[in-house]
Amino acid sequence: MQEVRAKKSLGQHFLTDLSIARRIADTITLADVPVLEIGPGMGVLTQFLLRNPNIRLTAVELDHESVLYLREWYPELQLVEGDFLKMDLRTLYPEGPFCIIGNYPYNISSQIFFKVLEYKDRIPMCSGMLQKEVAQRLASGPGNKAYGILSVLLQAYYDIEYLFTVGPEVFNPPPKVDSAVIRLTRNNREKLDCDEHLFKTVVKTAFNQRRKQMRNSLQQLVGKGHPVLQENIFTKRPEQLHMDEFVELTNRIAQAIAK
Repeated sequence: MQEVRAKKSLGQHFLTDLSIARRIADTITLADVPVLEIGPGMGVLTQFLLRNPNIRLTAVELDHESVLYLREWYPELQLVEGDFLKMDLRTLYPEGPFCIIGNYPYNISSQIFFKVLEYKDRIPMCSGMLQKEVAQRLASGPGNKAYGILSVLLQAYYDIEYLFTVGPEVFNPPPKVDSAVIRLTRNNREKLDCDEHLFKTVVKTAFNQRRKQMRNSLQQLVGKGHPVLQENIFTKRPEQLHMDEFVELTNRIAQAIAK
């Protein structure tokens, strides 16, 4: 069977360097936990995951041409044809933890990590390759221009490691940007010391106007001219605040709304 044609509409750039694929496969360090690979394509990463006796692998692939290829070359692979973003992962894993790995399509990588957050209490580890800019955003801390919504939301529940950078020359077709491999490991925080739904709203609202002081961006949550907006924390810009400070900010807003 011929190789799969990379489809721009699906953000496909197939990794061709086996040594990098092996390094990515080795980023999952938990034993005897089921692993879900997203977007296996032609199986360059899949082959190394299948060889690992500690990994029970399932893959989900949207591209029908890739599905046909994988079923021919990796008949032992448990393969689900479908859209990861639309899947209820509880149907695949009714109970217990599972890890996620992949060479993630550039056009949906942020959405993938928002979905990981939905299952944060079931996913102890998540790793893979994505666009370098997005990887930096996930791993960045306060004071960095890359620090943003996903940085805060993910770092609330995961320790994030930026592992290594990958150039465009090892892909077919080569992307126009560098890629990077990261790993997320669930921390010990079961829940935040605030209303978690409001926390997400506060973070997203603040970063949607990241150049403004938060007394300007967050006034829509408490009302224009509310006294709480005069507190010192509201004079800062969102990229200056650590995750714990966003928790404090959320509690201040919750108290203001309740009055």
